[in-house]
Amino acid sequence: MVVKIMNYEEAVAYIEETPKFTKKNSLEHTKECLRRLGNPQEKFKVIHVAGTNGKGSTCAFLTSILREAGYSCGLFTSPHLVKINERFQINEVNIDDDTFLKAFERVKVLADELVAEGSYHPTYFEMLFLMGMVIFAEAGVDYVTLETGLGGRLDATTAVENPVACVITSISLDHMQFLGNTVREIAGEKAGIIVPGVPVIYDGNDKDAAEVIAAKAKELGSPAYKVVQAGAKVLGNNKDGIDFSLEDDYYGDTRFHIPFIAWYQVMNASLALTTMEVLKDRIPVTLEQLQAGIANTRWQGRMETILPGVIVDGAHNEDGVRRFVETAERFQKEYPLTLLFSAVNDKDYQDMIHTICSRIKFRKVVTTEVGGYREVPSAELAEIFCKEGCKDVGNSDNIEEAFHMAHEAKGEDGMLFCVGSLYLVGEIKTLLLKK
Repeated sequence: MVVKIMNYEEAVAYIEETPKFTKKNSLEHTKECLRRLGNPQEKFKVIHVAGTNGKGSTCAFLTSILREAGYSCGLFTSPHLVKINERFQINEVNIDDDTFLKAFERVKVLADELVAEGSYHPTYFEMLFLMGMVIFAEAGVDYVTLETGLGGRLDATTAVENPVACVITSISLDHMQFLGNTVREIAGEKAGIIVPGVPVIYDGNDKDAAEVIAAKAKELGSPAYKVVQAGAKVLGNNKDGIDFSLEDDYYGDTRFHIPFIAWYQVMNASLALTTMEVLKDRIPVTLEQLQAGIANTRWQGRMETILPGVIVDGAHNEDGVRRFVETAERFQKEYPLTLLFSAVNDKDYQDMIHTICSRIKFRKVVTTEVGGYREVPSAELAEIFCKEGCKDVGNSDNIEEAFHMAHEAKGEDGMLFCVGSLYLVGEIKTLLLKK
């Protein structure tokens, strides 16, 4: 078979041209791909993370803790904000283009062989997952924190059969056309990552989701550990982050600091800390390493401060927006708030805007357009904000102009939140990189 040699840009283009929502291949197909690649996933230990919101942040907390404890770590997440390499980190650093290309070449050879045999071509996400397993095996990492893609039960990442722990974060209504129409149905899909006998640590704040996860864990004989918001006590919250304690029998009144301003990150950190408590006999980590790992965690696009007083948040569904509002509400008591907003057309952006405007008063709102063929006209978004009672609303289909308008409105005394889509976060970060 003659293989066309591609450069990095051509490899990225090839992957991006693979339809993201093609006919889904079975898990057996993904497992066969792994076997033909030499089962790279067996060369390291995996912590598998699923959920609707908070997956990436929880993975980042876990990775940071493991790194502080001296372990070598891979991190596989999605989506990327600026560059596709962000999906693969080794020891908290994005892989370089050469590493990306070498892994792509191995998976592309396999894809070509499968097509020649009359089998399926790997999907967009499968291509990236298989590349990740190759990359981490080649790097010789000790652990990989592995974030699922869309679901759980049928997700390509579930082809990894022997994780050391499964973690399920907050579950809410999102991607309903693929996962189900109720929280219970979606929880059932997410709970599909649970492996017989392997501990599962899960967000137990939603009663329906918690019942489904607990039942699945019991069915499979998997030790289950429920984590709830009430189990953490917030000790302080300012523009630099949050101090909290878990105050359970293991951690006592130990004080932890997270470098994020959103209270929902306390829950994600609690999930990570509980996971490390459950694994303490298998993965020794000192209390000081746990504190340093939590305090030094970095994660893009989730209540991330990118400039003084400028925060980007990829909230793009009902639960994410509700959590954003909870954070912004606390700061509007001290600072005038400005909002830069955009959304894509497969989200319930009218409900998102209603939720935001029902609880937050803004100095100015600016709307813009992101998402390519999924974009919503900025004028349409602006009209909804006006109908929801916002007085000063501007719009521009040009992201650079919109960001300038919003940043200017923020002034020296205010805060600017950029919310509604991870595409928006990526566009803003790309814009700032050019300056």
